[in-house]
Amino acid sequence: MAAAGALERSFEELSGAERERPRHFREFTVSGIGTANALAGAVKYGESAGGFYYMESGKLFSVTRNRFIHWKTSGDTLELVEESLDINLLNNTVRLKFQNCIVLPGGVHVSEIQNHVIILILTNQTVHRLLLPHPSRMYRSELVIESQMQSVFTDIGKVDFRDPCNSQLIPAVPGLSSNSTTSAAWLSNDGEALFALPSASGGIFVLKLPPYDIPGTVSVVELKQSSVMQRLLIGWMPTAIRGDQGLSDRPFALAVHCVEHDAFIFALCQDHKLRMWSYKDQMCLMAADMLEYVPTFKDLRLTAGTGHKLRLAYSPSMGLYIGVYMHAPKQGQFCIFQLVSTENNRYSLDHISSLFTSQETLIDFAITSTDIWAMWHDAENQTVVKYINYEHNAAGQWNSVFMHSLPEEEIILRDDQDPREMYLQNLFTPGRFIKAALCKALQIFCRGTERNLDLSWSDLKKEVTLAVESELQGSVTEYEFSQEEFRNLQQEFWCKFYACCLQYQEALSHPLALHLNPHTNMVCLLKKGYLSFLVPSSLVDHLYLLPDENLLAEDEAAISDDVDVARDVMCLIKCLRLIGESITVDMSAVMEMSCYNLQSPEKAAEQILEDLITIDVKIFKNKRKKNIHYMGHLLTQSEEHAALEFESHVGYRDYLKVNRGAWVVQLVKCQTLDLSSGLDLRIMSSSPALGSTLVSSPQTIVELFFQEVARKHIISHLFSQPKAPLSQTGLNWPEMITATTNYLLQLFHPGAQKFTFLICSLTSCLCKFANMQESLLHCKSFCILLFLQALDCFRHAASEVGKEEFLDRLIRSEDGEIVSTPKMQYYDKVLRLLDVVGLPELVIQLASSILTEVGGDWKRQATLRTCIFKHHLDLGHNSQAYEALTQIPDSSRQLDCLRQLVVVLCERSQLQDLVEFPYVNLHNEVVAIIESRARAVDLMTHNYYELLYAFHVFRHNYRKAGTVMFEYGMRLGREVRTLRGLEKQGNCYLAAVNCLRLIRPEYAWIVHPASGAVYDRPGASPKRNHDGECTAAPTNRQIEILELGDLEKECSLARIRLTLAQHDPSAVAVAGSSSAEEMVSLLVQAGLFDTAISLCQTFKLPLTPVFEGLAFKCIKLQLGGEAAQAEAWSWLAANQLSSVITTKESSATDEAWRLLSTYLERYTVQNNLYHHCVINKLLSHGVPLPNWLINSYKKVDAAELLRLYLNYDLLEEAVDLVSEYVDAVLGKGHQYFGIEFPLSATAPMVWLPYSSIDQLLQALGENSANSHNIALSQKILDKLEDYQQKVDKATRDLLYRRNL
Repeated sequence: MAAAGALERSFEELSGAERERPRHFREFTVSGIGTANALAGAVKYGESAGGFYYMESGKLFSVTRNRFIHWKTSGDTLELVEESLDINLLNNTVRLKFQNCIVLPGGVHVSEIQNHVIILILTNQTVHRLLLPHPSRMYRSELVIESQMQSVFTDIGKVDFRDPCNSQLIPAVPGLSSNSTTSAAWLSNDGEALFALPSASGGIFVLKLPPYDIPGTVSVVELKQSSVMQRLLIGWMPTAIRGDQGLSDRPFALAVHCVEHDAFIFALCQDHKLRMWSYKDQMCLMAADMLEYVPTFKDLRLTAGTGHKLRLAYSPSMGLYIGVYMHAPKQGQFCIFQLVSTENNRYSLDHISSLFTSQETLIDFAITSTDIWAMWHDAENQTVVKYINYEHNAAGQWNSVFMHSLPEEEIILRDDQDPREMYLQNLFTPGRFIKAALCKALQIFCRGTERNLDLSWSDLKKEVTLAVESELQGSVTEYEFSQEEFRNLQQEFWCKFYACCLQYQEALSHPLALHLNPHTNMVCLLKKGYLSFLVPSSLVDHLYLLPDENLLAEDEAAISDDVDVARDVMCLIKCLRLIGESITVDMSAVMEMSCYNLQSPEKAAEQILEDLITIDVKIFKNKRKKNIHYMGHLLTQSEEHAALEFESHVGYRDYLKVNRGAWVVQLVKCQTLDLSSGLDLRIMSSSPALGSTLVSSPQTIVELFFQEVARKHIISHLFSQPKAPLSQTGLNWPEMITATTNYLLQLFHPGAQKFTFLICSLTSCLCKFANMQESLLHCKSFCILLFLQALDCFRHAASEVGKEEFLDRLIRSEDGEIVSTPKMQYYDKVLRLLDVVGLPELVIQLASSILTEVGGDWKRQATLRTCIFKHHLDLGHNSQAYEALTQIPDSSRQLDCLRQLVVVLCERSQLQDLVEFPYVNLHNEVVAIIESRARAVDLMTHNYYELLYAFHVFRHNYRKAGTVMFEYGMRLGREVRTLRGLEKQGNCYLAAVNCLRLIRPEYAWIVHPASGAVYDRPGASPKRNHDGECTAAPTNRQIEILELGDLEKECSLARIRLTLAQHDPSAVAVAGSSSAEEMVSLLVQAGLFDTAISLCQTFKLPLTPVFEGLAFKCIKLQLGGEAAQAEAWSWLAANQLSSVITTKESSATDEAWRLLSTYLERYTVQNNLYHHCVINKLLSHGVPLPNWLINSYKKVDAAELLRLYLNYDLLEEAVDLVSEYVDAVLGKGHQYFGIEFPLSATAPMVWLPYSSIDQLLQALGENSANSHNIALSQKILDKLEDYQQKVDKATRDLLYRRNL
């Protein structure tokens, strides 16, 4: 690329504001004697700025090397800062406040003499001279090697600002306006300080202060068009009244050029004329009409030229150059002249060039003997900077300067991103916001709360987080928020703070002036809050960022001497630009996360290209597809051009900020182009020169490496090269920064001979960065690259094993015995070394290459493939680990690895991979391993049963899947006695039922799993009897077959268990493994009678326990108090009564009896068993039978009711029942006893329970002394006698009828 230097490159803005040391201004108040308070009615000037360069700033061995002063004025305040790019300056900031005065725009002028630096200041009422020691007098050594030194402002506190020799009022001279917008100042050869101000009459007032060390008087001179000199001493007023010549020729831009014993004052006036005055001769030497050089000037002639600007540049070899900017609506023109002198002190202008621009608002411009640098504001209030060589650019084509853009106005958050994390990341990403903007926003956001804002970046981040979170919490009025509501509120407050930061960042980024040093060709942008530098772009950045029209005009011959290479580079750049236009935010996020996680950026880029092709983006259609093919071909050659590969890992997230697609550009550039300028200056954003002065505390390991190590290497290199910038006595900023960047590349890349980054970082840098996680991750990528080189060395050394004595000693075992070939021992040593260091990728790579050398040694193959499997598994490469597993020739090793695969993937919850692997010839082994693990670990912690279920379902083996889930459910009920366990048990049985329903009915069965006592659990202790002897395992187990109906019953039982547990948590401990019969008792005890009846019907169990339990609860309610009544309502509500009555007339006891009555009516049996058991339960507890129960039982079995009365000695009730029963048989109330036809000759025969009646009479007759019993006995006898008479009559009637 020999011709690359001939290409006129673009420039990029390089901001080091986020790394600047905090500026602590020392404040001084300057109070002028006799100044009036003119601030109230004075004209308000905008902020202005300027800079001063030392004459020897470009000399290598000068104390002022790379050193300059810049300032900013605002109202009555002047801020002065001295900067050095090589060393740290102490006490280098000063803030002067001029009491009752306003500093004029451009009213600061700095000059240097042999022993002093003199600052001349003009305000609207006063002039000042500050005398400071020159740096060369402060440090006498020829070559300064200290890392810091005192600034010229160190002793400014000793200056007497009220000394009349250095501070004077501007006299009230007629025609001298107090609101001047321009001024000039200079030092004469005699040491006099002269200040020039425009006169309303078209002349110039010059105020002169005598030399600082010579007493004298202060005088004012007016330079007039008539060439008549008018001298005014301080305090002396003119005797004649001066006429006003109008405002058309009033100067509005002044500039001074000093010659031997004279000073030429150039004035650009409102009448568009440039006038040159001689201060010595006090006359106008030249007047030139600028409109003669403007193509269309008719409109300009009628308007005052208030927007024009004037600049001077002096070259010892070429003379004085004058630059004039002519402002016109919607356009502007730069006119460059050279001052030409003729005989008799006559001067003229030699017009060199006229350059046009369509920009409107010119902020500032500067000229040299060859170039113009200009800065505008465009219609969108964006800063535009361009430069042009006005001598050799006939086409008038301006060169671009790519400016640092402001942060995004709005941060788009995805649903998976935390608002606080994302806003903090955007606020504190290096280069986004300066510290001053964040501090000002924090001050406003906290409503003026006093805070210590002199903080480090990490402390400032904590303060910002605390402030925003405090504001958020202070606005919360509710105690409960949904997650979405809280996220929206959080985003609202962070967005509010971000907007405040953005506002201050935009204000502090407002440019004020250009500062150009012709000795070093360094260009600075002086902004409101910080300064930035303009540096040459790399070739690739230059081509990529150029506008389309400029790219088409590029000369390919300027890229490379080889035409084909130049054409290929242009083709690639066009392709990259097309890709950059199509990259979406999501694609950018994919690449960013890939680089952040140290994944392969090449794979991420290839995936993005595939996605672009898939969505059929326009740029990939037709002929442009071959560009992608070409780029793919270049990607395959990336190993040959890996010199810049590390940029994919280091600094991507911090430094690639040009635009949204810039990371693709840099990635492909680093992979395809072996250009020395490939690493642009983003790496050096913290160190704009060879020094580290702008770095307050390094935030990345790259910064620390540059500050501690690389700087010395680079300086040494630049001194040693014959054609390097530092080998000459003069410094050239563009050449120096380019050479520094190129050499820094060599220190970074592990493939270069000068690679020192990793070693130095590990030895001297990392100890200072122990808390920098991101920097350590970046360092790890460098380590990997270094070890890749080491691996290649190990491979090459393998061929020398057996030949080199050192290698033989290295691989020799401790006992001296050789167990394998020397080469294999060598490989074992290397593999162990890489494993200890923690480089599994390299272990896999080396082991794979060794496989090609082991041949038929199956033991060695098994060892290597086991090693490959292990490290693939550790890295999370599941598919590669399975593939290595299947290739292990040793079955025992293979089984061990298979077991490890199952366990590890289960622990990582990567179950899908585990299920979907094919397991060719390993199916039974996998099932056995998972079953063994399932039966040996805690059921609620691990999910091996569910894994095995998924394994069988994936292979459509539903019977096995159902068996697994049934066994899982059995163990859950037995071992996990919790509500969660019962829920999972029900789901397991339901899954088992569903599995069998998917099978044909004749095959819908499973074998009942063995109980837990006979599981063949690995490592389980043997079972022993009472004597301590091991019990023999049962030899004849009976196999139980469960069909679909059995599983459905178990599923129903599981649901009922869960219902019981939810109703009565105390039953959880016993419900899990209870049988159906036991569950009926538990349900009855809990009052869930409906559920108990459903369970009995499902398993065909009698309902007797249900009726007995309900009867007992009725007894307890009838005998209990209010507490029992209140408790009863809960279980009454759990049963489905037709309607639960909760009125005052109805109690819980009444509802319980009603429930019992409903059950007796609903569930009837042939022998009336349920009535019998209920009555028997009531009578056994001595509870009187309710009438509804007596009447109900009388209908179905009055004789049995009589026997129950007799069993419990209820003789009186028995007598009443017999009496009623006899009456019913005789026809009185027969319907209440279920007798359809009473006693009659024509009706069917009837009967009485004579045996029970005889037992009743006998019981009544046993106590003959009891008169009541005798009366009851007589009552029965009377009834029986009446019954016998009617029976006899009915019998005779019946016989009579038969005889007819």
